[in-house]
Amino acid sequence: MSAEVDRPLIGITTSLREEDGGGRRQNLETSYVDAVEAAGGCPVVLPMTASRHALQPLLDRLDGLVITGGPGIGERLIGTLPEELPPTPRYRANADLWAWEGVRQRQRPVLGICYGMQFINARLGGSIYADAQQQLGCSPHSPSRNSGAAVFHEIEVTGGSLLEGLAAGQRRVNSYHLQALGDIGEDLIVSARSPDGLIEGIETEDGQLVGVQFHPERMGSSWAGLFANLTDRAGQ
Repeated sequence: MSAEVDRPLIGITTSLREEDGGGRRQNLETSYVDAVEAAGGCPVVLPMTASRHALQPLLDRLDGLVITGGPGIGERLIGTLPEELPPTPRYRANADLWAWEGVRQRQRPVLGICYGMQFINARLGGSIYADAQQQLGCSPHSPSRNSGAAVFHEIEVTGGSLLEGLAAGQRRVNSYHLQALGDIGEDLIVSARSPDGLIEGIETEDGQLVGVQFHPERMGSSWAGLFANLTDRAGQ
């Protein structure tokens, strides 16, 4: 059997826009698909369904999961979401939860990106600051708080962590978030922080869960190791 046929199936969650008139539109940046493909995975864009039952046959076949960026996390929240950050629509929240539970029950690997990292932390009992800049007095971590200009910064990676190996010396990251992790969820380890102390990376000791606050899919090959790690584990 060829390597192409052996590509592990990597589910990718999507964003949701609720439109006037009651319509809904799923969205996904193609950079997520490109990153999974480049890492040797078969990208599977996950639909949002009204019931878990309709999605379960697909979830039972997934080898790994990417939880993508999104709106405001409402679980385990410290404070109130700022006006410019809408809460996660229930339709997406349900779909994300079903995908998470589906792969976790089968002990498959998960990569959480931005909202995805916050989602993982909240699901494991950790807390989320609603507005990190206001509550913690940190510098802007989003273009929306930086006069529209892109935000980049260095991160300090924990020595000996999985992320240190995946970073391959890379320390510069982008930044698009308003929320930030507070208390860390059960079994999670902090693997990176920003210069002003915000948590930029989490992982479990067994490496099956990895979360980053930045967006590696938008950084070309710089952080491709995150997706390679996911697909390698998914293929085992």
